[in-house]
Amino acid sequence: MKFYTGTHEWAELRDGKAYVGISAHAAEELGEVVYVELPEVGAAVSAGEPCCELESVKAVAEVNSPLDGVVAEVNEELADAPEKAGEEGVWIFAVAADALPEGLMDEAQYKASLE
Repeated sequence: MKFYTGTHEWAELRDGKAYVGISAHAAEELGEVVYVELPEVGAAVSAGEPCCELESVKAVAEVNSPLDGVVAEVNEELADAPEKAGEEGVWIFAVAADALPEGLMDEAQYKASLE
């Protein structure tokens, strides 16, 4: 189950990691992604702080981490196929985690926040 931030990232807990991507709303606003600057594996990230960037033909967008932790994995496929970063369910990086922080929205809450 995905949980969302107010800045349009999602996090999904699987196998001791929180996988992070951008919401469909963010992807639509951004347009086709042409470059992804991935965080470094082992880098410390802080909730609400930028940790990587997505460049599109329209703009450059920072991706914030939804939680504090250490980057455990990055989606290397995005280096060669950055346009996939905006596709539904595609994760950008993962943070080692056993739980997600309080304050994230479920899908219904997130959709309501967009109205």
